[in-house]
Amino acid sequence: MTEKKQIHILNLGAGVQSTALFLMSLDGDLDIVYDAAIFADTGDEPESVYVHLEWLKSLEGGTPIIVRSAGCLGDDIINNLHDPDKRVASIPAFTLDENANKGILMRQCTAEYKIQVVEKAIRRDVLGLAPRKRIPKDVELTQHMGFSYDEAGRAARARGRFEMRGWSKVRFPLIEDEMTRHNCVVYLEGRVPHHVPRSACVFCPYKSNREWLKLKTHDPVGFERACEVDDSLRKGSNPLLDSKLFLHKTRKPLRDCKLDEDQLDLFGMECEGGCGL
Repeated sequence: MTEKKQIHILNLGAGVQSTALFLMSLDGDLDIVYDAAIFADTGDEPESVYVHLEWLKSLEGGTPIIVRSAGCLGDDIINNLHDPDKRVASIPAFTLDENANKGILMRQCTAEYKIQVVEKAIRRDVLGLAPRKRIPKDVELTQHMGFSYDEAGRAARARGRFEMRGWSKVRFPLIEDEMTRHNCVVYLEGRVPHHVPRSACVFCPYKSNREWLKLKTHDPVGFERACEVDDSLRKGSNPLLDSKLFLHKTRKPLRDCKLDEDQLDLFGMECEGGCGL
């Protein structure tokens, strides 16, 4: 039986965990070498993520980084959300209807602006496949994701998705090595000459007050962008939407929120191509 060609892809979110995997491969601390690292750009990451991504690209001998995008998520929300003739992937915004009932929108952004972008890049850029072409039978593809040891539940759900799709295997090297996010932070100390940012859109609703305040203080452009998106959620009307939408859990306009009040983290992990799975 002919041995299959092994292709290993790193799903690169450019946050703490996937950066650790990128450098572990570069340093020879993993049992494989990645053929490519793919960064799915939503168009609205914090500026620090883009700066960090350029630093990763500059490393001599590092895995080749492919950057691809499905478009700018924030622009798509602003331009399309209230047009019933257009479609936009929903983000997990907080809802409040006229009867004061509270809820949260389903999350489609991860699938459409992260997961599907990575999968398309694998097929087109790495394997050179035309649309709708199957992966050759002599190729075995494995995607490596930066879920850490303290994210075993998310990893299990992601594994289920891969098994259901069937065209790619998945590995979680950090879990295999029992490395937590804190272990990754320690590993990066001395290896990265700057703070490694958290990977997530500036307007991602899964932020604590601490994170919103940090964005407002250290990235005012990013915070203003988040406020712009938040404001747009309540401008205009769409007969398909029967509730007001907000980025902040208090269901108040982000500009008016008191961010010095503590709030537990809602989602303290990275958006590494498998956010919230």
